[in-house]
Amino acid sequence: MKVVGSIIARLGSKRLAHKNLMPFHGMPLVGYGIRLLERCKRLDVIVVSTEDELIARVAHDFGARVIQRPVELSADDTPSVPVFRHIAESTDCTKHVNFNINYPTCSPQVIDDAVDKLETFEEVLTVPHAVWGQTRDCLENYGDPWKITAHPYRDERVGPIDIHKYDDILEAYRQKQGDIKDWDANQSAHSTES
Repeated sequence: MKVVGSIIARLGSKRLAHKNLMPFHGMPLVGYGIRLLERCKRLDVIVVSTEDELIARVAHDFGARVIQRPVELSADDTPSVPVFRHIAESTDCTKHVNFNINYPTCSPQVIDDAVDKLETFEEVLTVPHAVWGQTRDCLENYGDPWKITAHPYRDERVGPIDIHKYDDILEAYRQKQGDIKDWDANQSAHSTES
């Protein structure tokens, strides 16, 4: 049995440009995600699927296997399931678990638990949507990729932050670090959204 943990990271984020390369906890977000997956006990391989060479090189620096995503799987409106299928075909895995790095405060145990749940279900998805796993058979026989068939389950260890804009990553930092001595957030040069 081969269990693959993946991160899918495109360069073209519309709401927060270059989000996957932005720093979090002292490293690019994609690198932070790789380090989090390294702490999982149930993964055999960590891969990053991307269409962008810079993201690929950063992921390579962090020791992940890089899978070049085909152009036809890199558009804004591409569903995730075909990308997951491409990962499974490229790694010959029996189980695939994707970590959505928009949730950087997620616990590694959430990923390990998703792998365990794939013993009972062919597809699982945490609520919030930080971890999404499938068996190889599920991916090979998936119907409409817009109609998610996953068994949903709530896991509070995912964390509350879903990064899509500047204020989200700032809030994730605030939760991770707490206050900065002598820093008044109300006088910040960047006005936060309400």
